[in-house]
Amino acid sequence: MKVTVEIAPKYNPPYAIIYADEINSEVQRAMDLLDGDSAPVTAQAGERMVILQPAEISMVRVENGQTMIYDQKKNVYYSNKRLYEIRDRIGADFLQISKSALVNRSCLSSVEAGFNGTLLLHLKNGLKDYVSRRYLPAFKQYLGL
Repeated sequence: MKVTVEIAPKYNPPYAIIYADEINSEVQRAMDLLDGDSAPVTAQAGERMVILQPAEISMVRVENGQTMIYDQKKNVYYSNKRLYEIRDRIGADFLQISKSALVNRSCLSSVEAGFNGTLLLHLKNGLKDYVSRRYLPAFKQYLGL
């Protein structure tokens, strides 16, 4: 991708224009990075309502119809929000790895080959999950493979 930056007082506040023939994954990633909007997520921890900043979250997973949010210390919180609602709030630092899971890019530790062409992700806090075949091309592109 070719990048040009022009600095001038008339560009306050800054804005970006992207010229492309189509919205491919590279353009989408640039748009997500430039957008950069992320908001805290509210979740339940027992009887308490907690506020989690996106940087604190390592994984969001749906299990048995319940949205579970894992922080970097492996604590688990529950949310009434759907996965896509949380994905829209927490911003571009998260990758969707399956129909039911999101992971924080900064929490990835290692990757190993799984069964049927999938990849098994290991997070820094010890959690593991598979990248499904549907989301594998975008994940490989993120890794530069």
